[in-house]
Amino acid sequence: MLKTILSISGKPGLFKLISQAKNMLIVESLQTGKRQPAYAHEKIISLGDIAIFTDEEDVPLSEVLNAIKEKENGAKVTLDIKKADNETLRAYLAEVLPNFDRERVYPTDIKKLISWSKPVTPILWKKKNLKKMPMSRTRQ
Repeated sequence: MLKTILSISGKPGLFKLISQAKNMLIVESLQTGKRQPAYAHEKIISLGDIAIFTDEEDVPLSEVLNAIKEKENGAKVTLDIKKADNETLRAYLAEVLPNFDRERVYPTDIKKLISWSKPVTPILWKKKNLKKMPMSRTRQ
């Protein structure tokens, strides 16, 4: 599901992929719901392609976001990223992902990760619950 959620350099927030054309994508803002084009020259990355560096192997973003959701018991992240200093940000991520690589994961990355957790967690939660739901019986 994170494959269709995009981050576009220079544009605030996250976007959902709606359609694809020859030289652009049609995306919808997760915050405002407005649709807009994203052109090929813009730096666009799918959240499904992002992983967090650790001391052993990289951990997919979806696993880290699920760990944040579990730490916060499904609630909004309590840490204020605008007021938090670098050590506070690193301590927060260490609670969620104890073996993250402290040299390659920067405080700005942690801020972005925390800011993404709010709009993405409901999407991950919906996907997880869909897997648990039993299939309905159809009439014959």
